[in-house]
Amino acid sequence: MPEITISMAAGRTDEQKAGMMRDITQALVKNLGVEADNVVIQINEAPLTHKMKGGKTFVERKAAQSR
Repeated sequence: MPEITISMAAGRTDEQKAGMMRDITQALVKNLGVEADNVVIQINEAPLTHKMKGGKTFVERKAAQSR
């Protein structure tokens, strides 16, 4: 049973996340030959203030892009 964990910054819609999980499920069915019912996917989301890249939080990075 493949189990996939995805870590990402919060902010996507439930529809976007569901679509992504469906696509990943189908990729595992196609490439690994497993049944969709055996695929488990979990999303771990972090608030933008709890993720950092390049020494700036994602909130700071987003604010800098808006300027």
